[in-house]
Amino acid sequence: MSCAAPAGAPEHVPLVHVLRDGLVESVHHGSVVVLAPDGSTLFQAGDVDTACYPRSAAKPMQAVAMVRLGLSLPPELLALTAASHSGEQFHLAAAARVLDLGGFTEADLGNPADLPLDPIERTGWIAAGRPARKLAHNCSGKHASMLRTARRNGWSTSDYLDPGHPLQREIAATVEDLTGERIAHVAVDGCGAPLFAVSLRGLAAAAARIATAPDGSAAHAVARAIRAHPEMVAGSRRDTTELMTAVPGLIAKDGFEAVQIAALPDGTAIAIKIADGGDRARLPATIAALTLAGVNPTLLTPFTTPNHTIHTTIRSR
Repeated sequence: MSCAAPAGAPEHVPLVHVLRDGLVESVHHGSVVVLAPDGSTLFQAGDVDTACYPRSAAKPMQAVAMVRLGLSLPPELLALTAASHSGEQFHLAAAARVLDLGGFTEADLGNPADLPLDPIERTGWIAAGRPARKLAHNCSGKHASMLRTARRNGWSTSDYLDPGHPLQREIAATVEDLTGERIAHVAVDGCGAPLFAVSLRGLAAAAARIATAPDGSAAHAVARAIRAHPEMVAGSRRDTTELMTAVPGLIAKDGFEAVQIAALPDGTAIAIKIADGGDRARLPATIAALTLAGVNPTLLTPFTTPNHTIHTTIRSR
């Protein structure tokens, strides 16, 4: 295992240009790495070795840790464990099912109450005057599984989000194992769970290890669940779900502040961070990186921007 990634301001580079009538109007900076199946670098731009927060792109790693600790769920519920779900009714029902299987209620969740992430679902809730709920938070599936994993191991559940809790220590160990790096910094994510800073290179390596994990391993179970139920990982109107549906065998996960990971069945993997945290540039950069990873461009055509108003330029420095 290598040492922790250095902390500091990453040296991002221009990745995505927004054009209006052929003239560059806006530029999004960021960093991207594409790893070959053997772990060598196929492409990199920007700063892929400085520590950054993976945000929800860490959820597949967290799910692997929980399965290693004995979490056993049907594939659709395991996919929800690795999800930032949209808050559609089937997501809420699935999260409630995980809670029920573990003997918990919504009140036991440590994540904050929220409205659904999906704009259509959120608008419907507001129009109906429905209050925010813990179950509707996009991380409720992960939290429900954390509770279930803690109880299965005989650990306390009221403090399951404490960084010193055995569950979180085991998750941290799994993050280090999968990324091949020491954790550079520990913070608190938006959902209240510990957040472990690693490099983009480490994130891509972790995605590759999950995508290529051998049958019978915890990582293979997570990858299989994600591939079988991409709608659980994001939602019926989310680009991450649509990408996994379009590209055979792809596993992918987005995160707040414009982070994206993805890996193909052969272990080719990408990791992206858009510097400004805005989501507009994340998908164009992802499509360009997947093309460099060898994905058939025809499969990615539906995700390109009409009229070429967004142009992705990723070049080696």
